[in-house]
Amino acid sequence: MTNPIKRHRTVSVKVGQVSLGSEHPVVIQSMTNTDTEDVVRTTQQIAELAAAGSELVRITVNTREAAKAVAEIRQRLDKINCDVPIIGDFHFNGHKLFEAHPECAEALSKYRINPGNVGKGKRRDEQFAKMIEYACEYNKPVRIGVNWGSLDQELLAKMLDDNSRVSKPLEIETVMHNALIESALSSAAKAEEYGMRHDQIIISCKLSGVPDLIRTYRDLAGLCDYPLHLGLTEAGMGSKGIVASTAALSVLLNEGIGDTIRISLTPEPGAPREKEVIVGQEILQSLGLRSFTPQVVACPGCGRTTSEYFQHLAEDIQSYLRDQMPVWKTQYPGVESMSVAVMGCVVNGPGESKHANIGISLPGNGESPVAPVYEDGEKTVTLRGDHIGQEFKQLVDNYVTKSYGA
Repeated sequence: MTNPIKRHRTVSVKVGQVSLGSEHPVVIQSMTNTDTEDVVRTTQQIAELAAAGSELVRITVNTREAAKAVAEIRQRLDKINCDVPIIGDFHFNGHKLFEAHPECAEALSKYRINPGNVGKGKRRDEQFAKMIEYACEYNKPVRIGVNWGSLDQELLAKMLDDNSRVSKPLEIETVMHNALIESALSSAAKAEEYGMRHDQIIISCKLSGVPDLIRTYRDLAGLCDYPLHLGLTEAGMGSKGIVASTAALSVLLNEGIGDTIRISLTPEPGAPREKEVIVGQEILQSLGLRSFTPQVVACPGCGRTTSEYFQHLAEDIQSYLRDQMPVWKTQYPGVESMSVAVMGCVVNGPGESKHANIGISLPGNGESPVAPVYEDGEKTVTLRGDHIGQEFKQLVDNYVTKSYGA
C-alpha cells in the first residue's frame, strides 16, 4: 500500500529509459568506487548495483583514459542486458574530456556538473557553457550538483561582501545557505540561456548536516520546479551514515520533497557497494512510497524468548526473500508488498502474525514447543520439531505461488 503523500510539483525529466520528477516514483541511484579506467571492474560493479536495485548509476569521469573507457563500459553492459543509465560525474575538466572523447558524451545518459568546480572567473562561464553545449548536442539531461564542500568561492565571497554592507547583516551560516541555493538556481538559469530545455535539468544542494540539508531543500522546493536529487553528502560509515541519511531524507520525502535519492555511505573495507542501494530502498518502503521486496516483521527478543532461533530465522527469511526477488518480480506481480512476521513468543506473536500476510509465532520460554502459522489472519498449521525454519520457508513459497501467481 502506497503512502498518499502529496509530491512537491516538479517537471518530468527523462534519463535514459528512466523518468523522474512530476508524479513518477522516487528513483534510487548509486555511484561506483572503482577506477573508471578499469573497464572490467567498473562494468562489474555497475551490473551489481543495478541488480541490487539501483535505477541510475554514476561513475567518475576525471581523466582522458576514464572518458575513453565509458563507451566500452556501456557496450559491455548492453551485451549482458544491463540497461541501467550511466551518469558521468565531472569536475574541473569535463569540457576537455568531451572534446577529446565525444563518444563519452554520447554513451552517458546524464551529466553531473558541479558549479563550484567547473572553473574560475571568466573561464567558469566558458567551460560551463561548453558542457551545456555537449548536453544539448547529444540531448542529455544534466544535474546541477552544488556541494557544501566545494561551493563557488567567488559567489560566496561576493555574497559575504554584500551582506557586510547592509544595516542588519545575516549570520555567516545563513549567507552560506543562501549561496548554495543561488549557485544552483543561477547555474540552472544559465544552462537554459545556453540552450538546455527546462525539462532537462535536475538540481541538488548537498550538505553533511541533517538540519542544514532539510532547511536547504525546503527552501529549494519553494523556489523552483526542477526535480530535486536528495542526498546527505559524506554521510559516514555504518549505523551513523544510515541513521543520518534516514533522518534527513525521511523528513523531506514525507513532505513530498525529492525525486531521486542516493545514500552516500562509506563502505567498510572490502564490503559490497550495494548496501547504499538497499538502505535507499528500505527508506522508501518504510515511508510507504515504493515497495521493493517483502518485509519481515520481527520482535527484538526479551527474557521470554528462549533462544536466538527466531532471530536467525528472521534473518534467514529476509535474506531469502531478497534473493528470490529477481525471479519473483517477473513471475508474481505485487509480491514486493508482502509482509512476513517471525515472532519469538505468544505475547505479540499471534497478533503480529495475523496482521502479516503470512507469519509464524515461535515458542518462548515456558511455552509449548509448537509454532502456529497464520496466513491472511487465519491459523493454517502448527509446526513442530527440528525443521520448523525449513518448513516455514516452504510455506512462504507456497503462499507466494498461491497469492501472487497468474
